[in-house]
Amino acid sequence: MNTCPALLLALAFACLALSQTQGYSASEDARIIAEYKREMELNHAKIARQLVHRANWAAVGSISTNKIVEDYPMVNIVSIDDSDANGNSTGKIRFLLTDLDFTGPDWEKNNKVTLMFTEEQTLNCKNHGKDPMEPTCARSMISGQVQKFDKSDRSYKPALDAYIKRHPSANNWIKAHNFYLCELIIRNIFVLDFYGGPHQVTASDYYAVQV
Repeated sequence: MNTCPALLLALAFACLALSQTQGYSASEDARIIAEYKREMELNHAKIARQLVHRANWAAVGSISTNKIVEDYPMVNIVSIDDSDANGNSTGKIRFLLTDLDFTGPDWEKNNKVTLMFTEEQTLNCKNHGKDPMEPTCARSMISGQVQKFDKSDRSYKPALDAYIKRHPSANNWIKAHNFYLCELIIRNIFVLDFYGGPHQVTASDYYAVQV
């Protein structure tokens, strides 16, 4: 990404203001410049793909059909997988749902969900002294529709085998509680990985990334 003169000027003013109010600090200036360079080099689509592939689970939001909190946002946890048979990332977000849980009935009535992934799922933020809420603790909110796999589809068994390889307990869920395999049809991706607000990533850019 090309350096933006306006941003460099803003950076210079920020350093100047800091030196006037707190006294000059070469280390603080170096930190600000390093963070700026980091932001310039961020590949938001790649960050989204990496967050998905490294995560074993995601928080999922839906519009509740539960009579107690009907039409309120509902949150849940789903175990996810995006791997092919060799464990490589495909970017395709697959998960199991059941009508005995919250998310199953919700998407069947209003098929709009958002999955959230955060770098803190692997404790990477904690290990680097970053709070989970800080923008530099990367997170991605991926919205779309749930698509239930057709068991007769040729892609069903490879996808299920890859999922069970990562989540062996899923065998029991399917047998005992009628869980079914789904995939998220991505409509929008937001990535927050630095100061200044979220970045929008298209599904095509997300899938084009090599991880």
